[in-house]
Order: sequence, then structure tokens, then C-alpha cells
Amino acid sequence: MWESLSALTVFLAIAAVGFLFLLISLIFGGLFAHFDFAHDVGHDLGHGGPGFFSVQGIAVFITAFGGVGAIGTYLGYSVFPSSGFGFISGIVLATLVYFFARFLYGQQASSTTTSAELVGRSAQVSVGIPANDVGQVRCLVGETMVDKIARSRDGNAIAHNSVVRIEEIVGESVIVSLITNRQTTDNAHNS
Repeated sequence: MWESLSALTVFLAIAAVGFLFLLISLIFGGLFAHFDFAHDVGHDLGHGGPGFFSVQGIAVFITAFGGVGAIGTYLGYSVFPSSGFGFISGIVLATLVYFFARFLYGQQASSTTTSAELVGRSAQVSVGIPANDVGQVRCLVGETMVDKIARSRDGNAIAHNSVVRIEEIVGESVIVSLITNRQTTDNAHNS
């Protein structure tokens, strides 16, 4: 049985397996997330985004290796040069896919705000804060409007539409202090 397999058939089978995994990973993207070595390494490195050794990158490498190897064999090259051509083209195409995926990932906008971005900012009370209870404040961070559950620092009530300063973050809520007219005037003179 093994004698009847030609190098062309083996290269085509490798390309077909790689292409099949590529299609499956594109259709069911999260299916292979548990096996994504680069995803784990990327989180360890802290850069996020797609990794070089992602399932899609490996599938592109295998597909290119098999496809170019089959073309080399078809053109009359022996197995070793065809394998070399396939290996080099697999590295080149996987690298191109990696950089293109990183480019697309970098174009994504993030609406996530960190607590460091909120602390010290002025906000408007959108739902009045009763004494020793919670209300809601609204704050503009960049181009994103952020709504947070809020408590007053001193436990006093703060009326709707009042301007407050976010003092700290506690879990998913914020602790705020009322900005008086005197503080607003002082801040305008200091600016």
C-alpha cells in the first residue's frame, strides 16, 4: 500500500489536512482556543492578539507546505527540494497571515475603561444618590460615556444633575464627593 503512494499524493494530502483545519478554525473559531499555544504565550507576554503559533497560523503553514511541495513534485523536483520549497513558502505565508492578523487586531477599538482612568474625573449624577444608599453617575472617558453605580463618600445625599468627583473604585461601583462651587472656581483658576 505504501509503495503506491507517490510524493505528489502525500503533499496533496498534507495540503488537504491543513486546509481542512484552516476552514474548521475559521468557521468554529473558539473550538480550538483550548489548544492555542500562542494564545497562552501571548497572555504570558501581555501583548494580547493573535499569536504566531495560533491554530490558523499552523494550518496556513501546513497548507502551504503541502501545496507548494505538491507543485514542486509535479514540476519534477525530488522530495527533498519540494519539501524545502514547501517549508520556506509555509514560513513566508504563515508570517504574512500573522502580521495581517496583528494589523487587524490593532485596528480594533476598545471600550474598556480602567479604574485609573476614572479616579479623579468629574462626573454628573444621573440617578440621585440617597443618604447612605446608591445612585448612578455618568462620566465621559475619551469618547466613551461610562455609567457607574455610585455612593457618596460622606454618606450624604447628592441630588440628580450634581457634579461630583470620582474618588475611588470599590468593585463595580465608585465612591464620589460633591464638587462645590468653591472647588469648581479653584479648579478654573488653577487651569
